[in-house]
Amino acid sequence: MLWAIIQALIIAFVIGALARWAVPGPDPMPIWMTTLFGLVGSTVGSGIAVAAFGRGADSGTIFSAWLLSILVASLLVIAYRRFVQHRPITGPDAHRPPEGRHQ
Repeated sequence: MLWAIIQALIIAFVIGALARWAVPGPDPMPIWMTTLFGLVGSTVGSGIAVAAFGRGADSGTIFSAWLLSILVASLLVIAYRRFVQHRPITGPDAHRPPEGRHQ
């Protein structure tokens, strides 16, 4: 049971890190927030994949679940940048570091 929780947290962190990497520009946030975005992204993305493609454990379903998980987590990173850090997603200002408390 404990090993399953540790595995879920590691996978959530990897998905959150890939989502942060997919969005250009710096996104300073703590590790727990990266993991939280990855956990929410993997839950929602996997749910969408299962609803769309069924519960089969074939490689196409697993691949689509990973892609959708990273996509949903990326959307969470974009929303965090836009609404919490008050920074644009594209353009030259997207590459500037955030100001104030959100560093």
